[in-house]
Amino acid sequence: MFLGFAWYWWLVIMVVLIVSIPCKVKFMKWWSKRQREQKKNRRGKWGDDE
Repeated sequence: MFLGFAWYWWLVIMVVLIVSIPCKVKFMKWWSKRQREQKKNRRGKWGDDE
């Protein structure tokens, strides 16, 4: 037992981390693309095409 957790809880924690990291990377790429598209779509609508 390390920090009060049994070995199988550490296995569950590691699996969750391994699955969540690629999901986070995919989300960050999607969010960046979405922000760029929104910024591009806003340009020129209200006179801020300077």
